[in-house]
Amino acid sequence: MSSEVRLAFAHPSERAIATAGDDPRDRISLRDHIREVEIGAFQQERGTTQRICFNIVVEVAPQDGPVDDDVDRILSYDRVTEAIAHELAAERLNLLETLAERIATRILREPQAIRVFVRIEKLDRGPGALGVEIVRSRHNMAGLAGQADDDAPHPRVVFLPNAAVNASNLSAWIDTLEAAPEPVVLCVGRPDAAAPQAGSAMPQRRIDLLAIEQNAWVLASRDPRCVVVTTRTELDWAMKHRRISVWAPSKIVLDSVEGPGAALRDPLALADWFARILAARELLVIGQEAPTAGSVPHRALPLDRPGL
Repeated sequence: MSSEVRLAFAHPSERAIATAGDDPRDRISLRDHIREVEIGAFQQERGTTQRICFNIVVEVAPQDGPVDDDVDRILSYDRVTEAIAHELAAERLNLLETLAERIATRILREPQAIRVFVRIEKLDRGPGALGVEIVRSRHNMAGLAGQADDDAPHPRVVFLPNAAVNASNLSAWIDTLEAAPEPVVLCVGRPDAAAPQAGSAMPQRRIDLLAIEQNAWVLASRDPRCVVVTTRTELDWAMKHRRISVWAPSKIVLDSVEGPGAALRDPLALADWFARILAARELLVIGQEAPTAGSVPHRALPLDRPGL
C-alpha cells in the first residue's frame, strides 16, 4: 500500500505528523468519541438518532516556558469536547461536512490552536464507517483571530462579606442563586482576624490573597454546592456546567497582565475587577453597600431577605 493511501485511512494524528512543516508543534487528540445524534439528509435519518464517532487532533504551538503542571497554560481537552457538544446542540444538520467545519472553526478560536484535523464518521449507515475528514488552520481562516466566543457565559458575580459567609440563612441564599439562570461566581473578603504584616509590598500582596483564599475555603465548608476554583480553566468549566464557584484569587491575580492594582487592598473592589475580567452580567453585593462606581452593573441586597 502506498504511503498516500495509508495516510488517507490513518488516524488524523499520523496525518498531522506526516504533513508537519519545519516548525515544531505539540498535539492533543480526542479518539473515538461517540455521540448519539440526529443528523443526515435522507428521510430515513430524520426522527431517529445514530452513532457518530469523532477523532480530532489539534496542533498547538510549543510552550515558550515550562508548563509547571499548570492547566491554564495548555489547551484543555474540555475545549475540544465542548466544541463538539456546542455544535451538536446548535441545530440539526444534514451534512457531516457542515458539522466538521463548524467544530474546526470553534476549536481554532482558542489562542493556542494552530491547525486542526477533524474526522467524523457515521457508524450505523452501513457495514463500515462512513465519514469525512477536514484540515483547517488558523492562517487560512480569515477574521478568526480575536473572534469572540458567542457561547461565553456572562455570570453573576456575588460578593459575600463575612456576615453573609457566617449567616444562618446562607443556604437559603445559595438556593436562590442556584435557581437563577446565570452561572454564579462567589467572591469573599478576608477573615475578621488580622492577617500577618510583611515588611514589603510583594510578600504582603501574597499574604492578603491567601487570606481571601482561606475565607473561600470557609465558605465552601458551609455548603457543598460551593466549590473553590483557582484557575480560569476550572472556572470556565464550572460556569458552562452551572456549578457555583468560589473564587480563590491568587493564581488569576498574579498571572494577570493588567492586575487589579490598588483594588487588591479592597476585597470588594477586587471582586469588581474580577467581574470586569469575566464580562459579568452584574456584581451583586449581599449584606453590604455596593461600590459607588464599578466596572460592571452592580447592586446591593439585604442579607436577611434571600431573593433576587
